[in-house]
Parts: sequence; structure tokens; C-alpha cells
Amino acid sequence: MTETRTTGNAGRLQPTALFTDHYELTMLEAALRSGAGHRRSVFEVFTRRLADGRRYGVVAGTGRLLEGLAGFRFDTEELDFLSDHRVVDDATLTWLADFRFSGNIYGYAEGEAYFPHSPVLQVESTFAEACILETYVLSVLNYDSAVASAASRMTSVANGRPCVEMGSRRINEESAVAAARAAIIAGFDATSNLAAGLRYGVKTVGTAAHSFTLLHDSEREAFEAQVASLGKDTTLLVDTYDVETGVRTAVEVAGRELRNVRLDSGDLIDQAHWVRSLLDELGNQDTGIMVTSDLDEYAIAYLQSAPVTSYGVGTRLVTGSGAPTASMVYKLVSRQDSNGEWTDVAKSASGKKSLGGRKFAARELNDAGRATAELVGVNEPPDLDSHDRALQHTFVRDGELMPGWTGPEAVVKAAERHRASRAELPAAVRRLQPGEAAIPTRFSEA
Repeated sequence: MTETRTTGNAGRLQPTALFTDHYELTMLEAALRSGAGHRRSVFEVFTRRLADGRRYGVVAGTGRLLEGLAGFRFDTEELDFLSDHRVVDDATLTWLADFRFSGNIYGYAEGEAYFPHSPVLQVESTFAEACILETYVLSVLNYDSAVASAASRMTSVANGRPCVEMGSRRINEESAVAAARAAIIAGFDATSNLAAGLRYGVKTVGTAAHSFTLLHDSEREAFEAQVASLGKDTTLLVDTYDVETGVRTAVEVAGRELRNVRLDSGDLIDQAHWVRSLLDELGNQDTGIMVTSDLDEYAIAYLQSAPVTSYGVGTRLVTGSGAPTASMVYKLVSRQDSNGEWTDVAKSASGKKSLGGRKFAARELNDAGRATAELVGVNEPPDLDSHDRALQHTFVRDGELMPGWTGPEAVVKAAERHRASRAELPAAVRRLQPGEAAIPTRFSEA
């Protein structure tokens, strides 16, 4: 399987296996001891409901998950820790030392829209193998899908104007890379995060902050230094002091070839209008206006009436814009009994019921190619018309990673999938007002 790029201080491959909860391993020990841990099982990742008021979600993180699965190993350091802290017994340590995932993983392609009870990911293996993946699977999919879902709303209302992800400083360092990747999948044009550029080949951009202007003895000297270094095809930040003076100075320094001026404070709509007028008056009709400053999808929609060229989005994007998790769960839905016969299982607790059985999913489409329902068959595929589209793919077969689902290639493929998936959804998905899921989820049972 593909090797993860994350390394420890000594340069060794950094295992992902301890990115987990203690109880996953205590369950493993008990299941191995009873003998039930070797039963074939199917676990399913889904969400019972979308974030409050959201009309669809976006699957993201699958590629990172598959990359991390290559590092899901229990080496000497991890085994010593588990032994020293008496997390599991010696027999379980021996099993963990030899662990390599040997099962199958199926699911929705990254970038695909999902709805309540969509079987986003399925893990088929022994109970023991699937059980210990739970926390890692959910930690990746819940965060990445939350960011991608927020990013999709932002790029939708941006209506073709480029969005740039710039939230790295608002979260931890690895989440910053994950957020950048998820944003690109959901339509963002670029990121400020260089690690995301290195790992996934995505476009990175950046110019200068207020501190760069404050470093110099004058705003003019700062602009001259930036242009001398980066050329006139750059973005100059014009609101460190007085905006009008900043715009005039920027034009004097860079001339008509100046790409953008950036606004980061104040009434952005009002400023954008009169800065546009000032740029036109000075002969810089082709110079754009980039706005930043705690934007979210509502602010971007509000700014649609302003002559803005592009948006830089940070805090609200990387925290899911009010929905920091996709609230996905990982539930056992089918397993073999002591006789080797398959049986459906489901949780029945009030408010947290699940539906047992292996799921097969498709998107119902009308004659115009517009989505009308999420079709989920239980234990056998739903009946499909010629317009309908099957949603599940094989990512891992018998422990072997299928090609095309990791690395830079996967990000490009996911971004393409997202554009196509969102385009086939009803027009209601562009509305920011709270509402029901854009399409219903319909089940058919064998």
C-alpha cells in the first residue's frame, strides 16, 4: 500500500495505529479471547443527519485515510507502550505485531455529495481488523468532510470567483494540511499551505502580511521591495494605514500590471466599490480586488454585489463554518455467526437506531440528469434505471490498495467528481437558508 509521508524525528515511517481510542484495543483483546474476533464482519460509515440546516455534505478524506492505512502498524515502540501500560495482554500484542489489514474497503468517491444514511464507507474484514480502524477512520472522514462541506457552500455562492484557503494558523499543523486538501477538492483554487502543495501537488499562493509593511520605513518602500522581488503580477495589501493612500501608492509602484490589491478590514462592500472606482480612475481597470477577514459563505454571498475578484478564507473554513464535524459514525451492520452464516445486526437505542445489512447505493437521476433521490439497497443493489448512477467504488481488495485513490492524482479526481456531483443536485443546494436535505434517501430491502 502507499506509504504515508508523515515521519517521526528519526525519519522512520510514523505509524497511525495509535491514533485511536483505548477501548478499541480492549474490545480487540476480548474478541480474540472469545474467538468472535475472527468472524467476518461489515462495518459502515454514515451520518444520521446533516449539519443543522445543510442540504448536502461532501465526502473528503478517503485518500488520506488510505495513505494512512499503510502506516497502520504496531512496531516495537507502539507494542512496548501497550505492554508497559498494560493496555492489552501478551496474546493480543502478538496479534498486533503481525497486523496488516487484509480486508476490503468500499465507498463513495471523494468529492461526492452525501445525504443522511448514505453508506459513505464500508469495511469488510474480520471483526478484529475492522474494529481497530474505527477511531482512525472517523477522525479523518469527520474532519475532512466537514471542511469540504463548508468549502462547497463557499465556492457555490462565490459563483466562479476564485477562493483561496488560508486557515493554517487557526488549527494544528496536520489539520492544516487536511483542510487545504479538502478545500481544493470542494472547489477552492489554491491554498497558502506549502505542505499541502508538497504532498498533493496543489497550487500554493502567498504574498505579504501587514508585518511586512510595518517592517519598512514607509508603505511605498514595502511595496517597492515586494514588487522588486515578486514582480508586478502580485497582490499588494493596501489597508495597513490609509486605504486610499495605499491604493494610490500601489498603482504608482506597480503600474497597470498590478494583479490585485487586498482588503482585510473595515466595511468590505463599501471599500470594494470605491476602491474599484479609484483603480479605474487611475487607469488600473484590470487590477483585481481580493478580500479577506474572517469570511464565510454568508459573507461571500453578501459580497457578490461588490466588485470583488477573489476571496481568501481562513478560520471559518477550517472549522467547518459552524459544523466542525460531519457527525459520521462507524457501525457494525452484518457479521457471521458461530456457524459461518451471515446475519444483519443493528443498534436499536432510542435516537441512535441504525439499519442492519450490507448497503448498496446509487443516485437516482431524472431524464435531465438531475438528482431526485439517494437509493440504498439493503443486502442487494437497488433497481436502477438507465439514468441512475452507482455510487460505490472498491478502494482496497484483499488488503491491496487499488490505484488512483491516493496522492495528487486522487485530489484532481476528487475535485472533478465534486464539480460533477454538485452540478447534478437540485438548484436548492445553492441556497444558504436552512432546509431539508436536497434529495430524500430511499431504502429497498431484499
